[in-house]
Amino acid sequence: MADLLRGGQFLVKETKCEDVFTPEDFSEEQNMMKDAVMEFNDREIIPHKERFEKKDYALTEETMRKAGELGFLGVSVPEAYGGLGMGFVSTMLTCDYISSGTGSFSTAFGAHTGIGTMPITLYGTEEQKQKFVPALAMGERFGAYCLTEPGAGSDANSGKTTAELTEDGKHYKINGQKMWISNAGFAEIFIVFARIGDDKNITGFILEYDKNNPNGVTLGEEEHKLGIRASSTRQVFFSDTLVPVENMLSVRGGGFKIAMNALNVGRIKLAAACLDSQRRVISYATQYATERKQFKTPIAEFGAIKMKLAEMATNAYVGESASYRAAKNIEDRIAIRESEGSSHQDAELKGVEEYAIECSILKVAVSEDVQSCADEGIQIFGGMGFSEETPMESAWRDARIARIYEGTNEINRLLSVGMLVKKAMKGHVDLLNPAMAVGEELMGIPSFDTPDYSELFAEEKEIIGKLKKVFLMVAGAAIQKFGTELEQHQQLLTAASNILIETYMAESAILRTEKNAKRFGEDSQKEQIAMAKLYLYNAVEIITKNGREGIISFAEGDEQRMMLMGLKRFTKYANYPNVVELRNTIAEKLKAENKYCF
Repeated sequence: MADLLRGGQFLVKETKCEDVFTPEDFSEEQNMMKDAVMEFNDREIIPHKERFEKKDYALTEETMRKAGELGFLGVSVPEAYGGLGMGFVSTMLTCDYISSGTGSFSTAFGAHTGIGTMPITLYGTEEQKQKFVPALAMGERFGAYCLTEPGAGSDANSGKTTAELTEDGKHYKINGQKMWISNAGFAEIFIVFARIGDDKNITGFILEYDKNNPNGVTLGEEEHKLGIRASSTRQVFFSDTLVPVENMLSVRGGGFKIAMNALNVGRIKLAAACLDSQRRVISYATQYATERKQFKTPIAEFGAIKMKLAEMATNAYVGESASYRAAKNIEDRIAIRESEGSSHQDAELKGVEEYAIECSILKVAVSEDVQSCADEGIQIFGGMGFSEETPMESAWRDARIARIYEGTNEINRLLSVGMLVKKAMKGHVDLLNPAMAVGEELMGIPSFDTPDYSELFAEEKEIIGKLKKVFLMVAGAAIQKFGTELEQHQQLLTAASNILIETYMAESAILRTEKNAKRFGEDSQKEQIAMAKLYLYNAVEIITKNGREGIISFAEGDEQRMMLMGLKRFTKYANYPNVVELRNTIAEKLKAENKYCF
């Protein structure tokens, strides 16, 4: 356990396949949990899809209550506060398999368990936890999280909502407005962020809301949204709303930190919430493609459709591989901290914070994959895909929000690289020495020996190592050139983050597949091997494009020429894979099983 990689260290240290956790490693308890959640989804959510699409908010609330009765809302809540006290991987798993029936329920579930309950569990005093958490964990009361304002979206700390101490010193008086508040229509516990006086940072408060005694709280009308139609989303207005002083969450000015850490957990769970949706879309698309005939042939026989199915399945497999790899890292980090004497609260906070970079990577990658998956799903269904009669159009609409909430993907791209640079400055991840080594390697003469690639993934793992060098080369040179002003160069940071994201995702898939090939035999992993190779091939293309864009935008003359040569060297295959053959291998397996089966 001692050699557990820190967050971001995947870039500069080699990870062995034995050291990654995969879905094939689920314990018996986790598999039972997964089955229970899938059964709930199949029974309570999927049959009522039409009602959710017709904005049946009452159904969302009722289904949430049922989820609470079964313990699904309290998976990560310690047993002392009415939860199941299960580990981080089980939390991810629940989120994964409960979220694919409809984005409306998924949003209500995510908002309640994540940003609605967790800030109290992680930052609350013992009294606050005893008072509020059990009811939230059991679904007796629902939570909402009031951060965003009309003028404060991505810049969350710029909110105008105020909190002022009353003369008797017993309450804070809150005034202001919040928008896009998920669950606002049925929540009774609001976590509200407001600024006291001229404080630099906002402060968090726990507000109990009772519609019979509104205490200056008014709710706007339900928003009419592109997707997630039955998730309650309203504006919330506060007019001299009184909150007892003992309901302050954490410390004065601590709100921004609470908001950021809650979002870290929210991000990795959002990635999980996009996984089973992809599996289901792929299954629907495969079944349709094997039934639908054109030119007297099932369209699943056509190369153009096989290509789509294979790419969709590959992204789903890779997203799942990376999400559970990171989830287990977080779980292990929490366990280490607890064994060293930290409280559960502190251990969980620091455990998730440690992997904030990976959380941002996953949020971006998986939310973009679920969108393209639903988009290709519509395409495979053709005209039918555009109709409300098939499941594709609602999947596409629901997927769209995933790239916006929990911090937009643009913000998360900037964050992933920004956080990595900060970790390097603090000495938590040594980027400087590896970056200098890459610089020296570029000056040297490359080796022309032909390595032995006979072992599974030998060449692929070497390429992953070289892709890490691309990041170090581009980011290292950018840091040297711009120093602390790097933050102003968002297009460069975006290019660097695309390299970072693709490297982590590709490596995760290769390690998972290698681990499974070693224990279950290569034959059993034929299609997974094809997916890992296909993803890496695509990743190399994306990294080449982003690397080139970065280099030609900040380097000139000899430096530019040398870095472009380095880029070429680091993205070169000795033996290119047969991409069409890889896709056909994957698509044939989907056809044979008639569903997503990996």
